[in-house]
Amino acid sequence: MGELSLLADGQTGTSRMTGARRPDQADLDRLAGDRTVLIDRLLDVVEHEIVPLTRAGVREGNKIFGGAVLRKSDLSTVVAVTNQESLNPLNHGEIATINAFYDLSPDRRPTAAETIFVSTHEPCPLCLGGLTWGGWDNFFYLFSYRDTMDAFSIPHDIRLNEEIWRVKDGEYDHKNRYWCAWHIPELITACDPAARGPFTRRVAGLVETYAELSATYQDSKGSGAEIPLD
Repeated sequence: MGELSLLADGQTGTSRMTGARRPDQADLDRLAGDRTVLIDRLLDVVEHEIVPLTRAGVREGNKIFGGAVLRKSDLSTVVAVTNQESLNPLNHGEIATINAFYDLSPDRRPTAAETIFVSTHEPCPLCLGGLTWGGWDNFFYLFSYRDTMDAFSIPHDIRLNEEIWRVKDGEYDHKNRYWCAWHIPELITACDPAARGPFTRRVAGLVETYAELSATYQDSKGSGAEIPLD
């Protein structure tokens, strides 16, 4: 596997977003209150809700991607889901999460605009479209396209962006008329040192966890799951 851009010390590599629009602090303030509380909850959801589902999913030949929807009001979980491509190649982690969200009865489901979307990996073009059509005005992700390609040996996100839309290295606008997107490790680097250290260690632990999950997935290729872009 390649080297993750989420380095062991928790610092991110050089941002590829050289000319793309990005959300600012005011955008984050409108979405959430305390940055530290938000990051703590985002990591908690990945660690304790998405990862266990993904462990089971990769044993069935599914990729390592997962997602969750949280209420903006109290950061409680509405749904948490993992990739289900072994059932249908369109069931990416985010698409499976969106489907689970909209399968809830209306009396149990907030509107998308009332929620936060969490993705373990930067959403591919299919999933960016799903989030947009689904009504979300935000999403947060842990691993970048570059991580997905270099460390997890799944290059399709960057390739699709470049081959179809000529978007070099996935440099789409993280702030646009539909939504704002945040890379969780970059949010961590802006925290005060007292919070940054513990968050950094948790991210390092997730790097190790997803490396193990990725190895399981890579070993399962060709075991029967019909996934055209594996």
